[in-house]
Amino acid sequence: MFLATQAKIHDAVRAFARREYGLDVNVVVNQPPRPAMGDFALPLAMELGRKVGKPPRQIAEALAAELRSINFVARTEVAGPGYVNVYLARDAYATGLQDRRLTAAARIPDAVATAFSEKIIVEHTNINPNKAAHIGHLRNAALGDTLVRLLRSRGHLVEVQNYIDNTGVQVADVVVGFLHLNGQNEEQIQELIGDPAVRFDYLCWDVYASVSRFYQEDPSRLELRGRTLQEIEEGCNETARIAEIISMAIVRYHLATMNRLNVQYDLLPRESEILHLRFWDHAFGLLKEKGAIYFETQGKNNGCWVMRQEEGNREQGTGNGDEAGHEETKVIVRSNGTVTYVGKDIAYQLWKFGLLGKDFHYHPFHTYADGHRIWVSATQDGSDSAPSFGRGQKVFNVIDVRQSYLQDIVVTGLRALGFEEQAGRSIHFSYEMVALSPRCCTEMGIELSPEDRQRPYVEVSGRKGLGVKADDLVDRLIAEALKEVEARHTDKTAEFRQRTASQIAIGALRYFLLKYTCNSVIAFDFREALNFEGETGPYVQYAVVRARNIFRKLEAEGGSFQPSSVTPEALSKFLSPPEGDPYWQLLLLATQREAIAELALATAEPAAVAKFAFQLAQAFNNFYHRFRILTEQDETHKAFLLWLVKIVDQHLTATLDLLGIEVPEAM
Repeated sequence: MFLATQAKIHDAVRAFARREYGLDVNVVVNQPPRPAMGDFALPLAMELGRKVGKPPRQIAEALAAELRSINFVARTEVAGPGYVNVYLARDAYATGLQDRRLTAAARIPDAVATAFSEKIIVEHTNINPNKAAHIGHLRNAALGDTLVRLLRSRGHLVEVQNYIDNTGVQVADVVVGFLHLNGQNEEQIQELIGDPAVRFDYLCWDVYASVSRFYQEDPSRLELRGRTLQEIEEGCNETARIAEIISMAIVRYHLATMNRLNVQYDLLPRESEILHLRFWDHAFGLLKEKGAIYFETQGKNNGCWVMRQEEGNREQGTGNGDEAGHEETKVIVRSNGTVTYVGKDIAYQLWKFGLLGKDFHYHPFHTYADGHRIWVSATQDGSDSAPSFGRGQKVFNVIDVRQSYLQDIVVTGLRALGFEEQAGRSIHFSYEMVALSPRCCTEMGIELSPEDRQRPYVEVSGRKGLGVKADDLVDRLIAEALKEVEARHTDKTAEFRQRTASQIAIGALRYFLLKYTCNSVIAFDFREALNFEGETGPYVQYAVVRARNIFRKLEAEGGSFQPSSVTPEALSKFLSPPEGDPYWQLLLLATQREAIAELALATAEPAAVAKFAFQLAQAFNNFYHRFRILTEQDETHKAFLLWLVKIVDQHLTATLDLLGIEVPEAM
């Protein structure tokens, strides 16, 4: 309702400027700080006045008259040097809300979305399948999943992909660790994976860190990495088979970890299929044919196939200049014939847009508890029941900001092949890293140097083994939340308390990861995340629980609430200014959810949704403390207050759903 009304005002203003002055203008619709100043404020007249040489107030008067014909607009006023203040018809707006079905926006059925939406592919998480997930991976997953939820809430058909780099250097290093450092063979590795007493992804965490030290002790051992990597890429050998066993065992752990955070996927495209189905060979041929890459015969990159980087991207990269220093380059194929990450990613990006002329086979890989099935790419014998994957019209790659240069290379590759439109629809959804506060490190038992203890945050390093495993973090958060839940709900079952603690902990974690803007480094801290006060997930969850408790108490007292009992006359009476201003402000704020979702998508900042959730929770808590609801003696007024609580409950629940946060039954 709010978004539709705002859009009508926006369209009317643009039409006015075009008709009266022949100008296409950028319309800014602000919200005044007080209800007495209106519900929307438009500063456009001042801008038009400067452009057309007319007094702004004269323009504002004409614009104000134009806007009075819009539905839900009660009146307009001109203020100051030329602001147009718009006052909505509160009773009509509220009545319109009663005619709409408010739902928590979740997964929109494909059949519905397909009818009016382009297909969007969102690739996120993308953890190297060589060890347990850590806290940094959780920010990627939380951002990517929230982006998916936002897109689906606006009616888009979205395909969620989690790229599995199962032939890369990190997997090769773990294979080296098992074979050459630990001296274990395929059968022994299989036994470790099948041993319920062994947390295999945690074991690989230690193996990976050990291999880094193994190389440092004797750099000549790096030859093992190169040979292992080449054997993995070639496939059909023991080394490749061991890499497959290890990587896919790790992927299953990763899926379980992310599922704890309410994150699901549709497809796991694997790098091995990109190689074995010759996706890369086809892309390589196209790149050579178009002259986008060339074979270097001298210097540091002698024997490599490299790509010339675009002029505008030089400062962002770390590429190597050519002999004259005029161009930036990026290695696509190494001198030993192995393909770099960015080379394979160009082929993958072409496939996402349906530009490669080749496709994967698909096998079902896992079915979630809710019945949703995730598929994995395969080289042969695909399932006839597999959905149609790829062929997106827009692609979001959720990857941290440190990968910006490589993402630029991928886009450069598309442009070099003549795919300008698709290059423009390749969106790098970037974000900064997640670190740990020194206090968090201490609480997790991580030893810090005196220097690190004085830093604002401590960076995570997988190669050094420094960091917090994602599941350890979630377990710790649940344990902390459980203490509070057990203290408050001694009469509840252990199952209830555990479920509630999990919902609070995941809500705290996701909110903490999402409330910061993407360009902010996050220093994770347990106490800050789990605080029930302030801008936290539990604070917002508690506002919804509090709203629902009102209806539980009403029912326990033998009462009931019927939305139909709130008549248009009652809405008009209780929303009328000035007495109705507090109610109106809460109602208008609650119904801005869709507009906030649009803003978050337009700015690529899910933090806007988190901020809105907190503001609405805060406004509701103020309302709750200020007004009597269940003890209100006037039954008409009581019904109106309950109606307003229900509106807030529905919109705040839907907002939390966009953030991937569940509402506990009690807190």
